[in-house]
Amino acid sequence: MRTCVIIPTYNESKTIAGLIKQVLSLGFKVIVIDDGSSDSTADIAQTSGVTVLRNLKNLGKGAALVKGYNFAVAQGFDAVISMDGDGQHEPNDLAVFVQKAESSNCGVIVGNRMAAIRQMPVLRILTNRFMSWLISLITGQYIPDTQCGFRLVRADILRKIILSTTKYETESEILIRAARLGARIEAVPVKTIYLGGKSQINPFVDTLRFVRFIFSEFFGGCKHV
Repeated sequence: MRTCVIIPTYNESKTIAGLIKQVLSLGFKVIVIDDGSSDSTADIAQTSGVTVLRNLKNLGKGAALVKGYNFAVAQGFDAVISMDGDGQHEPNDLAVFVQKAESSNCGVIVGNRMAAIRQMPVLRILTNRFMSWLISLITGQYIPDTQCGFRLVRADILRKIILSTTKYETESEILIRAARLGARIEAVPVKTIYLGGKSQINPFVDTLRFVRFIFSEFFGGCKHV
């Protein structure tokens, strides 16, 4: 199974070089999507010798993911693993996703951080549990950590879904679209490294956007080709 790693980034100049080096050392093709960073993220990634796709302005994490997914599928990869560029995801866990994909026929594999939450902020724990309950209800499948950006999606699923969002809710939309195609969604335990950085999520704006998206899912139709 040909698998690549895509890393959506926005002002991650402090962590991106080390992350790329670790992922490359594990034998993965790396694609960095720079979402209009105002720092040197894109230049550092370019110097690291990986493929860099650039948005001229900040369009949102979802838009960066879609750009990376489309490129990876066009390059003929069988599966795509996404991971955040801020260093919170442990590169050694990449093997867990590949092993799971090769031993099952699930379409999406999502990282599950909820087994080790001692360092996770309380607000994030509560938000993740609520959103995971809600998305699990909509998809009809139990997904313990729907908000984890560390995940694998098979290319055949990516070819069929059409995504309408461009921000943080895109990761939830992917799960819903995949489930409506009949894809099985599974989870694997992953570690999370908390570095004390400030989250780029706006608690009010992004929560409101997520609620609006969920409301549209209850009253909207299925979107796939």
